[in-house]
Amino acid sequence: MANRKSFALRIDAKTLEAMQRWAKDDLRSLNAQIEFVLRDAMRKSGRLPKPGESSGSEESDSIG
Repeated sequence: MANRKSFALRIDAKTLEAMQRWAKDDLRSLNAQIEFVLRDAMRKSGRLPKPGESSGSEESDSIG
């Protein structure tokens, strides 16, 4: 299992409500949805390798 860290996130109420609705629509927990959106944005910006590409790191990039 990937090494995971916890931290507090300050977020405005409207954004939180929208993320909760999106998570529910996608059958994910709120935490998994936030991780999914962040990881997708990082891949699209070139900050993470795209699926199937080698990152050169031993860390897992899956949501679990």
